[in-house]
Amino acid sequence: MTKKIEEIRTVLLSANYGHENHPEILECFPNGPKRTIGLVEVTLEDGTKGYGEGYLGVFAPKVFESIVDLCKPYLLGKDSFDIKRRYLDLCSICDYWSLQGAARHTTSAIEIALIDAKSKSLEIPAYAMFGDSFSDKVEVYGSGGICDTKEHFIEELEYLKSLGIKKYKIRSTEKDIFRTAWIIEEAKKYEIEIGIDMCQNLADPPLSADEVINFIDSVRKITPEKILFLEEAVGPTDIKGFKKLKDKFDIKICGGEIITTQEEMISRIALGTYDFVQPDASVIGGIQAVLEVFKYAKSKSVDTVVHAWGGPVAIMANYHACFASGGNLVELPMIPYDLEPDLFTDQRKIIDGYLIRPENPGISITMNKEIENKYIFDESAVYSCVVVDRGQPNDNYWETLI
Repeated sequence: MTKKIEEIRTVLLSANYGHENHPEILECFPNGPKRTIGLVEVTLEDGTKGYGEGYLGVFAPKVFESIVDLCKPYLLGKDSFDIKRRYLDLCSICDYWSLQGAARHTTSAIEIALIDAKSKSLEIPAYAMFGDSFSDKVEVYGSGGICDTKEHFIEELEYLKSLGIKKYKIRSTEKDIFRTAWIIEEAKKYEIEIGIDMCQNLADPPLSADEVINFIDSVRKITPEKILFLEEAVGPTDIKGFKKLKDKFDIKICGGEIITTQEEMISRIALGTYDFVQPDASVIGGIQAVLEVFKYAKSKSVDTVVHAWGGPVAIMANYHACFASGGNLVELPMIPYDLEPDLFTDQRKIIDGYLIRPENPGISITMNKEIENKYIFDESAVYSCVVVDRGQPNDNYWETLI
């Protein structure tokens, strides 16, 4: 059975995201609380449409669109069901000049769209293309903690409580000693454990392992409570730093969200870089690349926890990869995004702290012309990686609360 690719086009959508005083907006969205995602729509010869997302659309939507346009002529008329061959076609087009970069996000989006279209044609959920799902549910951790006040933290804790979620990732820098200790103690009242993302992907220069060790030692002098994990605690190329942190702490050390090939992720696993890895299907080449990471990581007794901070299509692609591979934890972004209810509908369902396995065909998102017309692309709605100092309260604010 084959179905040819009839059409490929980019769909850029912009929607309200957070609010104007949210710390991430103040840091990274210079034009206000609106965010863009980049989708690829693949149409098969029978009219079936599949959708994929590349995380690049959040940062450089017009670059994303240009690369899709470059790839399109090489794919039209080809067999959409031979997804591995189409993936290799995309690698041939782009890898020489962007093996580790922007084009991999575009490759990801097209691969996800082909999987979405094929599984819709087969009338099965995307994960079922790769075998039986290991479970009908998987534990969720809340991903937020970009908070300047205790009231904002408590608002997020109450939200997690309402969903029965027991794990919460916050963002911290090396200067946030009392802030970090305060939220660890506050979360204990909710029976919620804390992981820390130190966001060193965006830092220049990034922290050294010794600076991170000093930070954690300082936090532990204030609170002895367990820290679940440290994410991206040093710069993404600092393999020795990650390993030093692993040797020093009883905290799980993790990272990998910006890695754009499964080969690099696998090599890092082989080097003993992480306790668990965080591939993203919208970055690393698509769902099949994430499955390869899961497979190799299991052989080395390393866990895989998919990164899911893109839009709804990227999030659901990662969730399907998790269900296909037997993952036991997934990320739930906590900043409100107006696109989500329309695209998720009832397929992202969380009950008692667990994501319930989606059952609709494809990657289980809803997309149509009405949604496209509702969320018109705004060229100013882009994420800036040049982080702005938002003038947040210094750590003395938090010290007075302890």
